[in-house]
Amino acid sequence: MTSTSVQDVSGRLYLAVGRLSRSLRQAGVPGPGHGAISALATLVHAGQLRLGDLAAKEGVAAATMSRIIASLVEAGYVSRESDPVDRRAWLAKATEEGERLVSGVRSTRVQELNRRLDRLSPEHRDALTAAIPALEALIAED
Repeated sequence: MTSTSVQDVSGRLYLAVGRLSRSLRQAGVPGPGHGAISALATLVHAGQLRLGDLAAKEGVAAATMSRIIASLVEAGYVSRESDPVDRRAWLAKATEEGERLVSGVRSTRVQELNRRLDRLSPEHRDALTAAIPALEALIAED
């Protein structure tokens, strides 16, 4: 593959993934925004985390994560408590309601994605299935 075609593939893939993600988010249920849902999903998956660790995982500033968590605590989706190891730090944990919200959002978005996949030709569905390992490799943690 030439460098021009690699750049073309990179640009097209970036736009397609971004647009698909945005479109699926818009098909979701009303409630917390994407940043809050992402942070909440990380807490559901990883369990209890210090705010700084959660901010690092989400790629946002600690102050931004503090605001996100404050809104999620207020909505009842996250509980926050003092870190017993370092009383200056806070630990955040998804509540049962937060876990239900993440599950519902995923379910809604997965159902929407299923509807869209059903509209594709068998060849396109097969191509997407074959591409999944490569896409997963792109997002694998180093």
